[in-house]
Amino acid sequence: VQLQASGGGLVEAGGSLRLSCAASVTGFSIKRMGWYSQAPGRQRELVATISTDDGTTEYSDSAAGRFTIARGNTKNTVFLQMTSLRPEDTAVYYCNAKSVRPGRSYEYNNWGKGTLVTVSS
Repeated sequence: VQLQASGGGLVEAGGSLRLSCAASVTGFSIKRMGWYSQAPGRQRELVATISTDDGTTEYSDSAAGRFTIARGNTKNTVFLQMTSLRPEDTAVYYCNAKSVRPGRSYEYNNWGKGTLVTVSS
């Protein structure tokens, strides 16, 4: 599984950014995709994820109400629309995909290269 993420950048507080992630998959099925963030000196933490099967979503408390994760029309693509951005949202954002082999239940964790989001005050 290879993940290609894009869309990071510099934005002023209160602004918006849209992150995109596309998964290239061979021999696996993607069950869930999402975004995690890692600020300097902090652990990586969940921002939002979405099921590729039924579209159910989960958000961190910080992201809920400001960010929206959605599946793309192309299979295994997801978008994260971030609005009302705050300086504390500044972090490297990593795309994540949980994959399984056909007929198996074990989930593999796949990570893309991070994309930097910087929110200026």
